[in-house]
Amino acid sequence: MEKMLIRGGVPLKGKIRISGAKNAALPLMAASLLTEETLKLFNVPRLADIATMSALLRQHGVEVTQYWEDSGLPLFRRTRGVDSGGTIELRAAEIVNATAPYDMVRKMRASILVLGPLVARYGKAKVSLPGGCAIGTRPVDFHINALRAMGAEIDIKDGYIIATAAKGLRGAEIEFPTVTVTGTENIMMAASLAKGETTIINAAREPEVGDLAKCLGAMGAEIEGAGTGKIRIKGKDKLRGADHMVIPDRIEAGTFAIAAAITGGDLELTGARHESLPTFTGVLTKAGVWIEETKGGIKVRRTNGKLRGADVTTEPFPGFPTDLQAQIMALMCVADGASVITETIFENRFMHVPELVRMGADITVHNATAIVRGVPSLKGAPVMATDLRASVSLVLAGLAAGGETIVNRLYHLDRGYERLEEKLRLCGADMERIR
Repeated sequence: MEKMLIRGGVPLKGKIRISGAKNAALPLMAASLLTEETLKLFNVPRLADIATMSALLRQHGVEVTQYWEDSGLPLFRRTRGVDSGGTIELRAAEIVNATAPYDMVRKMRASILVLGPLVARYGKAKVSLPGGCAIGTRPVDFHINALRAMGAEIDIKDGYIIATAAKGLRGAEIEFPTVTVTGTENIMMAASLAKGETTIINAAREPEVGDLAKCLGAMGAEIEGAGTGKIRIKGKDKLRGADHMVIPDRIEAGTFAIAAAITGGDLELTGARHESLPTFTGVLTKAGVWIEETKGGIKVRRTNGKLRGADVTTEPFPGFPTDLQAQIMALMCVADGASVITETIFENRFMHVPELVRMGADITVHNATAIVRGVPSLKGAPVMATDLRASVSLVLAGLAAGGETIVNRLYHLDRGYERLEEKLRLCGADMERIR
């Protein structure tokens, strides 16, 4: 099994191109089930989760063709450099199988995103319950209750969600008890082929939701209010194919911004959008990190003096993203003073804490709150990744630490970061994969 060996203490300097957003690409790929015509997606990141979604869609009957945008080579073949995003063509001319099996769904919880499109177009779906999750439970009750309100009959049997809508879905008013990104996306897609108008109240406002709405609009859907807490969708009898550019990954951008800060470096993140991380950039500024918008993205560097502790509470967009909580904790480990980090989205997302403590961090956890007291420096150590964002927080800590850090379980990292070590090495990082 591959590991990452990091020799820390090198300030990172240079440019990094931000890849397309995984959390935008996955629902966009699922949207291909809504039309018999071709959906062409550009700027798709080369990730394990993209491969998993491609495999899932293929077994539903979707023709999936993957290319490098610049060379025409198959998507997962290596090419020169790290600057080109991928292109995926998806054509669901005929849905041949409505089952999303457990062996696929267990690998990636975003597989639940095929539920709405399958029921809306095919009239039925059998999707495995996602099961447990390392960072906490993510109930699918919101998806199920919303589809029931739209006329679907749903049973839970033998670990599967079995949904049928023989006469099609109908528009309804859906009010989510709490904000759910995948729930909002699933119902937006289902409503695009439903009869009448659907209103989603307490909808997720994340940029990835807005990106899906833009793509669905290009496919012929009529959607208003994306980016707000109230979205209206007027259903259509049929959707068409479209070409769509996936937005840059704001979580990757935030991760590399922290890489610049934690190493005392200076990075330009091309393609990053300042407006997609409003609360995050505010926290970095309070911590003593200099951020400037450029023509092509943002520039991040450590200002004169030491880092300062800053308090963080994770919240739905436009609040601080839960997907950057582990990374900001790594930064606060080497900041002056104490920081209070509160996790409100997932109940078990502090599993990186014991690993950071192995590297010399001073962290105390009480329920959903972690108190981080900054130390002068971290020291390299063997550590174990437990989930996607925890894995990259350990990489960040390793970049700042003295000595060598070995990060185990890299398969977590490969789910969400496109050739991370190559991008970092081009900016001076001393790191490599080993066995």
